[in-house]
Amino acid sequence: MQLNKVKPAAGAKHSKKRVGRGIGCGLGKTAGRGHKGQKARAGGFHKVGFEGGQMPLQRRLPKRGFVSPLKGDTAEVLLSDLQRIKGDTIDFATLKAAGIVPHLALKAKVILSGKLERKVALKGIAVSKGARAAIEAAGGSVELPAERAPAGKLQKKAPAQNAAVSTTAAQNAAGSTTAAQNAAGTE
Repeated sequence: MQLNKVKPAAGAKHSKKRVGRGIGCGLGKTAGRGHKGQKARAGGFHKVGFEGGQMPLQRRLPKRGFVSPLKGDTAEVLLSDLQRIKGDTIDFATLKAAGIVPHLALKAKVILSGKLERKVALKGIAVSKGARAAIEAAGGSVELPAERAPAGKLQKKAPAQNAAVSTTAAQNAAGSTTAAQNAAGTE
């Protein structure tokens, strides 16, 4: 077999039917579109889901729930996966390098599935309660990732001592000016 002589099987390819070319072709005159109406016209368009003015199905049905944009950013890691990794200290970069966590994942969580029979130290990876117990029972340790504030939430500001001192000084200054004005008015 040679690439320059490869061709499709006989009958697999056929030319497109040319409509509107007389009665001999079987699709002359109206060219398979029927008589009149929006669909018979050139450019006869109706939007997908349009039901002639009736409330369309996608609007009649109730909507519920949402699709989370964060759905795929946390990868699950099994205890049996940790067992396969060489090395005692495991962090997120180690999991990515070993191919256990997808490259698009932003964080990982170890869950209780499989067995861990050696001592490992986890750093910056979330763990479930059962997985933590299993890791510590095998003699390992867990260092949780730093907690981050949720995006879009405002942080509560701790009251500064300097601000309290400056407001008190401003009140004292305002009080002394009013006292001076009162004294000037009585004279």
